[in-house]
Amino acid sequence: MPRSRYRVLQNPSPHFLTATINHWLPLFTRPEAVNMVLNSWRFLQQDNGFQLYGYVILENHLHLIAASPDLSRDMQRFKAYTAKQIIAYLEQSGSARVLELLALLKRPHKTNSDYQIWEEGNHPQLIETEAVMRQKLDYIHQNPVKRGYVDLPAHWRYSSARNYLGMEGLIEVVRDW
Repeated sequence: MPRSRYRVLQNPSPHFLTATINHWLPLFTRPEAVNMVLNSWRFLQQDNGFQLYGYVILENHLHLIAASPDLSRDMQRFKAYTAKQIIAYLEQSGSARVLELLALLKRPHKTNSDYQIWEEGNHPQLIETEAVMRQKLDYIHQNPVKRGYVDLPAHWRYSSARNYLGMEGLIEVVRDW
């Protein structure tokens, strides 16, 4: 039984989702970790109809708008794959302190792993109208601006804001909705 009351309501409709690093640790300050996220999404896009409409990756969480034939399963696959990749990267790069924190902060019921990268859940919110889609995209793209990291959304490298301005982004997004 899911631990959250949030559920994907309609496949393959777009949903706004959030994924947070355990205890908000800043793991995405390393480009290698961000590339693991992007590569996972690319795989899902090629593998089974995962559609990415928008995203932003910040230092300790990410937001995305996505749809797929089974979005819950795809988010589970995404989190499992990226967790393994990030842990392997941290082990290879000698990041013992970060790994100690991830082990210490792991939830007690997580018995099949030594570390916990992601917080549980992703709080999917169904996007039913164009107005809601625009509002969620604006929220995603303005996130780094509101945090004071950049002056314009397109200046944040790890965002789909560039895609929506007709510029080349880091990953393909669906702009026709």
